[in-house]
Amino acid sequence: MLYPRLRWLALVWLLVYLPSYAMAYGVMNFLFLCNLGVLITALALLIGNQLLVSTQALAAPVIGLVWGLDAGTRLLTGSFLFGGTAYMWDPQYPLFTRFLSLYHLFWPLLVLWCVRTKGYDRRAWKAQSALAAVTLLASRLLTERELNVNYAYADPFFQLQLGPAPLHLAIVLTALCGIIYGATHGFLLRVLRCPAPTEPEP
Repeated sequence: MLYPRLRWLALVWLLVYLPSYAMAYGVMNFLFLCNLGVLITALALLIGNQLLVSTQALAAPVIGLVWGLDAGTRLLTGSFLFGGTAYMWDPQYPLFTRFLSLYHLFWPLLVLWCVRTKGYDRRAWKAQSALAAVTLLASRLLTERELNVNYAYADPFFQLQLGPAPLHLAIVLTALCGIIYGATHGFLLRVLRCPAPTEPEP
């Protein structure tokens, strides 16, 4: 068992987080890569799968940094940097559910601790890139334009679609997988041990 204590924390988290978010924001909200990522992390801790943990070590640090900067800017200046955390100040959503979103600050620390302790699975970049591709396409096909889930409709800075839909999705995916995940993958390969892949522990 890779993470015996965290296994129980992951179970409690799922029991609280899943119904709270589903009732407040709707099930499509789980298509956001941050929400999907924290679910994958909890599942990985439950079943002891280091590959799944490693995939989120690629995603969580940047997501947490951007989320923290946006929320922090709102707290300090009254204005958002990107606007991605506006829901945190929206009283139509339950305060408890909004409080759960603070996971964005702790989730990166958790997955980085996990890969530092147990090692980083070098297959993570391909796995997370494939997941991002499927999720981005689903975000475009299944969600409303106004939500702009995972920036599938417009870029985060100017709120513009970057050409026809296929081109826009290709640009977003390239930036996400090639630049963000790629740079993080390279960094983790250099600073962490990368043991040979093993089967998930029971």
